[in-house]
Amino acid sequence: MPASYSPPPVAPPSRSPVILAVDLGGSSLRAALLDEQAREMARFRLDLTVTVAAVDQSEADPEPWWRGLIEAAAALQAQAPEAFARLGAIAISAFTRSQVFVDHAGNSLRPALLWRDTRAETVLPDLQALCPADHPETPMLNAFHPLARLFWLQRHEPAVLAQTAAILEPKDFLNLRLTGMAALDSVASARLVAAATPHAGRGLFAAAGLESRLLPTTKAPTAIMGHVQPGLPGALGRLAGIPVLAMANDTWASVVGLGAMRPGLGYNLSGTTEVFGILSDRPARAEGLMSVTWGEGLFQLGGPSQAGGDTIRWLGECLGLPAEGLGAALETWLDGPRAAAPLLFLPYLLGERVPYWDPDLRAAFLGLSRLHGPADLAWAVLEGVACLNRVVLERADRIGGLLRYGI
Repeated sequence: MPASYSPPPVAPPSRSPVILAVDLGGSSLRAALLDEQAREMARFRLDLTVTVAAVDQSEADPEPWWRGLIEAAAALQAQAPEAFARLGAIAISAFTRSQVFVDHAGNSLRPALLWRDTRAETVLPDLQALCPADHPETPMLNAFHPLARLFWLQRHEPAVLAQTAAILEPKDFLNLRLTGMAALDSVASARLVAAATPHAGRGLFAAAGLESRLLPTTKAPTAIMGHVQPGLPGALGRLAGIPVLAMANDTWASVVGLGAMRPGLGYNLSGTTEVFGILSDRPARAEGLMSVTWGEGLFQLGGPSQAGGDTIRWLGECLGLPAEGLGAALETWLDGPRAAAPLLFLPYLLGERVPYWDPDLRAAFLGLSRLHGPADLAWAVLEGVACLNRVVLERADRIGGLLRYGI
């Protein structure tokens, strides 16, 4: 990795500092300058395209993310130069369950494996056979698990893995470019850390023939993982010495922003995919749901689906609508007449993660007839995603009434 940068002493600012907040999503990169009350002072958005080359393959070149961050900094500086000059910290969140492979110079070695990639299904039986049955993480192994992705890469691209200095989440890749330091956060990397942690003297990394050196340092999301290094391009070059938070995945950051980081509260985040969860002060398990320690005595039960906003986008593409006009068209469809016979939709266009963890599940319209039109299709798609959320909610709450408010 590039040598870490030790910032010079900085005098306390005479005015309250500004935060550069960035969110790398599945369909766009968004950035804003925020004051200490989280009031927006400037904003930026860059749409991103993730091509689905095959149902089981989902990859993206990480370099456009870095170029997008450079562009975002330039745009925000132009919008609010005085606020940009008072930057006191940088915080980047991003989608998770995705892996970026970098060499010792911080260069990406291949396209990142994204959350929808399920090619590890082909090697999953071999991996499960190698892993000790009594290890707590072994029952969690599936085609979406990061360890399964690494095992697949070891089988199919061993030269890449041999050159890999660190496996990073997408926002960790941006943090590396900013600071020259590689680090993971304890929330987004929970599954990898759990797989590497020995149980009865043996971890799953060792069982799979993978080296634990691939995992960099792990930090709490709120910890400072480094400082902006000098010599960066464009407006970023003015930020040398600014602290960069480790942060966590977009779900964790959103739940903090919602004020739902308290036991007994739940959340539902609608983006490219849907993410649902319940917060508890004790660990809990439910069929098909992820249990992750979120710090400060909090545990999250739930997880991400494969369906959500991208499902609506798919419907718009099928009906020949451009993405920029999809929202208005959707409102029109939902206001339109519906057939008397209900139309049902199973939203498994790309298999499913929570709660089924099955890459081979497929979508279907049930009861489709000549009488159904765009309104029926739109309602069926939305209701299909909502019913999937309901299944997750019921499974989570069934294990002990974790929700403070009833459903």
